[in-house]
Amino acid sequence: MSTRTETESEPSKPRAARATSGGAGSLPTAPCSVVWSKGHAYVLEGFRARWVGVDDRGRPRALSGEQLQRQGWTRTRAS
Repeated sequence: MSTRTETESEPSKPRAARATSGGAGSLPTAPCSVVWSKGHAYVLEGFRARWVGVDDRGRPRALSGEQLQRQGWTRTRAS
């Protein structure tokens, strides 16, 4: 059984090639994966298969993979 994550093999890729937005790629599937959307971090909660984070007011927010795909996401925080 391998414990490697998706991102371990990515450092050789240019940063722009690693960033994903909208429907241009698939969301990570490993539990505790982190993606960014609209300036907020979302973590994949493995046992429920949902992405959890907070909204602009700090309130908890849960999104499905489809919702996160629709609003756009990246693997890195936008500056």
